[in-house]
Amino acid sequence: MAERMAYFGLSVNMVAFMFYVMHRPFSSSSNAVNNFLGISQASSVLGGFLADAYLGRYWTIAIFTTIYLAGLIGITLCASMKIFVPNQDQCDQLSLLLGSCEPAKPWQMLYLYVVLYITAFGAAGIRPCVSSFGADQFDERSKDYKTLLDRFFNFFYLCVTIGAIVAFTLVVYIQIERGWGAAFGSLAIAMGVSNMLFFAGTPLYRHRLPGGSPLTRVAQVLVATFKKRHVPFTRSELAGLYELPGRHSAIKGSGKIPHTDDFRCLDKAALQLKEDGGNPSPWRLCTVTQVEEVKILVKIIPIPACTIMLNVILTEFITLSIQQAYTLNTHIGKLKLPVTCMPVFPGLSIFLVLCLYYSVFVPVSRRITGHPHGASQLQRVGIGLFISILSVAWGGVFERFRRGYAIKHGYKSSFLTPMPDLSAYWLLIQYCLIGIAEVFSIVGLLEFLYEEAPDAMKSIGSAYAAIAGGLGCFAASIINSIVKSVTRNPENKQQSWLSQNINNAKFDYFYWLLTVLSIINFCIFLYSAHRYKYRTEQTFEAWETKQNILAEDS
Repeated sequence: MAERMAYFGLSVNMVAFMFYVMHRPFSSSSNAVNNFLGISQASSVLGGFLADAYLGRYWTIAIFTTIYLAGLIGITLCASMKIFVPNQDQCDQLSLLLGSCEPAKPWQMLYLYVVLYITAFGAAGIRPCVSSFGADQFDERSKDYKTLLDRFFNFFYLCVTIGAIVAFTLVVYIQIERGWGAAFGSLAIAMGVSNMLFFAGTPLYRHRLPGGSPLTRVAQVLVATFKKRHVPFTRSELAGLYELPGRHSAIKGSGKIPHTDDFRCLDKAALQLKEDGGNPSPWRLCTVTQVEEVKILVKIIPIPACTIMLNVILTEFITLSIQQAYTLNTHIGKLKLPVTCMPVFPGLSIFLVLCLYYSVFVPVSRRITGHPHGASQLQRVGIGLFISILSVAWGGVFERFRRGYAIKHGYKSSFLTPMPDLSAYWLLIQYCLIGIAEVFSIVGLLEFLYEEAPDAMKSIGSAYAAIAGGLGCFAASIINSIVKSVTRNPENKQQSWLSQNINNAKFDYFYWLLTVLSIINFCIFLYSAHRYKYRTEQTFEAWETKQNILAEDS
């Protein structure tokens, strides 16, 4: 909850802080924040690797939450001490529009970027480990294990959502009433309190031992496969596929994984030849379980990869819809809601959906699908991706109307002046749709990755979701840069689709471009999900095959 509170608190407020305090243009501020979002998620592969290989999830969380806290303290100092910001005298709204305010010095921006990216790096050990560490507390031998795990991931995401709601409301309120230093300081205090609570629970935790370097095991399979690439499966001197006798595998913290026929080329790493001897090198001969680990890691890649586009939309909405909201009326009666509070509405929709999930969605969908949990993990991901298409398509429809209204009523040059007769609450439709999409896709994906990942690679599996989120943020920056470059023509004085003056830009075209990309992505997901077989299905098929062979032999 505290990490996501800081994550969203920075993602929304940092764009405004860089523009109003550091006097940086919206475009570079948005890219800097996108990079922060990307690093905080893509670096999760490092945290997942350290947790699975050496430290375990507990110590990985302990170390990286401390780094995260240090970064937040550094950001708080930047916002609180005048030495770290440029001169604010004679810098009114007109000066900001004209870009005539004194810009931040290079060393001031360097300091801000360093502490911002330290904070992003701190998330590397939190994102892939917290959900997995929580799931580790449940006993897989319990008859209610599946149900409890399903409810845990929903409850986990509910807590994450509460953190986001607090960031979009309370933190924004603190910023307005007490200033930037107090706002960022509140994030540091929340992380400090969460660290103390985490360490206080130490005696109660159930730990899963690290199973050694997963990347080393993957490398061993690839090297052994390459060495035996010319060995046919039909050679007479083959001793079969290698596996340790007994119930236990050679990998700490992992049970044995039955052999499957997927990616048959990798099976050569487990081909046991007579010349391998009685004590073979793992770089020449791997166990079936080790080979199956690599197969699983490869097989699940397309599913999180298909959520990259969802994360692109989420990232674009966080930054671009803020610019839209600056031109709209955010009053509810006599109460004026700050623009930076607008992204709270996806969080509220997520909160509402999660609260109603088991009382409304599961019973209704159970009648349709026959699935005990209402929908399978992949079905939930697919539902979320489909709803995300609707959200970004509506975003394009409304933006076309908003821009036409601004031009018609003489607001073409006043992109920071709210139009009193056009409510910002039209944005709620796209916000709520993307919130619902996030519930289905991300919660379903987290459960899918935890269940499907090999026993000794649970953190790496969970890191896939964070990596997809990070790649979505980087992809958003890349798409923005390409669109700006392609659609801008200085010779004809044609501004880009993403011009800083939103009333002169064409955000609607940009949203429709994202809609087309999302439809293509959804089709790829449908194909990948149709081909995918859950591990439980493959285990049953392997058992059934074995029973048939035994029956034939008898």
